[in-house]
Amino acid sequence: MTTRRRLLALLAFAALGSAPAAAAEPVPFSQGAFEAAQKAGKPILVEVSAPWCPICKTQKPILAKLAAEPRFKELQIFDIDFDSQKDLLRRLNVRMQSTLIAYKGETETGRSVGETQPEWIEGLLEKTL
Repeated sequence: MTTRRRLLALLAFAALGSAPAAAAEPVPFSQGAFEAAQKAGKPILVEVSAPWCPICKTQKPILAKLAAEPRFKELQIFDIDFDSQKDLLRRLNVRMQSTLIAYKGETETGRSVGETQPEWIEGLLEKTL
């Protein structure tokens, strides 16, 4: 019986190793991580959101679905809290929650405010590639 359990555990472990990479999860904005991603030429999305914002809540599942696509596997998503990170908002010239800013390395390639149409958000993300 122990051999069977070991075999099942080994098979489960092997299956985990061959699973596709997880989608890009948003991480809290960090100036160091942001600059490192820019210098590395990564595709970047800065997402400015607030927990009370209905538009932000609509954007999140759209972004999660798009980030799970293989073409966006390198995408780095940085989240800025609209209510508590006012210094970053001023530095990035952001005036509203639900703002999405796309970068290809160090170059800003697009910006959107309040967009909830999946195809428009997808178009913005494509500018990071």
